[in-house]
Formats: sequence, structure tokens, C-alpha cells
Amino acid sequence: MKTTSRLAPLIAIVMLAVMAPNGGSVALAADPAPAAPTMPIAHSALLTIDGTIADGTLALHIKHAANQIPIDGKDVTVSVDGKSVPVTPQPEGTFLLADKDLPGDGERQVDVTVAHDGIREILTGKITLPKVGASADLWRDHKQMAWWVLNIAIVLIAALAFSRRSSSSS
Repeated sequence: MKTTSRLAPLIAIVMLAVMAPNGGSVALAADPAPAAPTMPIAHSALLTIDGTIADGTLALHIKHAANQIPIDGKDVTVSVDGKSVPVTPQPEGTFLLADKDLPGDGERQVDVTVAHDGIREILTGKITLPKVGASADLWRDHKQMAWWVLNIAIVLIAALAFSRRSSSSS
């Protein structure tokens, strides 16, 4: 009976430490990465262009404005602030621009030339590129690991405090 009564506060602390960073739910695996937000870049009467910045690339999603079906054309050229950048076509009307090919960070003007359905359109819009060193943010990239380290430290401190309290009372 005495062992159970001494372990109850320790078990409660361990459960609180595990549940606290996850909003009350126990996490058994790392949380999945949130999807990158899609930003509108440009549109015309026939096309819409949205962009997603993730994993060191800017993905341009080019779709027909009327029905949101991706274009099937491969003739797409892109220039950022007047400088032509290489584009890699992907399935489903997506075109990738490597981060290393994008000049600088901050707000940039993007000109996209698209040949589709027998016509050629030039769409112009603005994008905001993340700061160059933004992906090296240790706290943001390793938040789950930081929570686990903090939880383990709390549990070890609590266990040490309870063990000293238990040994001094016997």
C-alpha cells in the first residue's frame, strides 16, 4: 500500500508532463508536418496561378480559371524580377522553381508565360519569399524534440524530489 501511495504523485507528474505539450493528448509519434500554405500569385480570365513554398522550392500550380483543372501544357517560362529562372514541369499542371534559382528574399515580381489551348498568356504577380536563414530556426524545426527534452527534465527533477522526500521520511 505504501509503495502505491508514493508512486501515485510520480505517475500523475509523468502523465501531465507527457500530455502538456500536446494539448492534453498523448503523442506516440511525431506530429505530421503541416501542409505549406497556398498563395495566389496571378490570374487572368482563362488561368489562375497559385504558389506553394516548401522544401527549398516554389511550386506554381497553373489551372484553368473556369473549372480549376490543371493545364496540360509544358511550355511555361518564368522570370523573377526580370531574371529568367529554370522551371521543372511536374504532373497535374505544377511547375517547380528551385530555391537556389530565386534571387534574394522578400517580395518579388513573377512573370509567368504560359502557352495553352493555342494561345500564349503572360501573367504577372507578386510572391513573398522567406528569409534566407529562416529554415535554420532550431526551435521551429525541432519543437517536438524540445518538448520531449523538457518533459524528461521535469520528470527527472520530480522523481529526484520525491525520492529525497521519501528517503528523509523513512
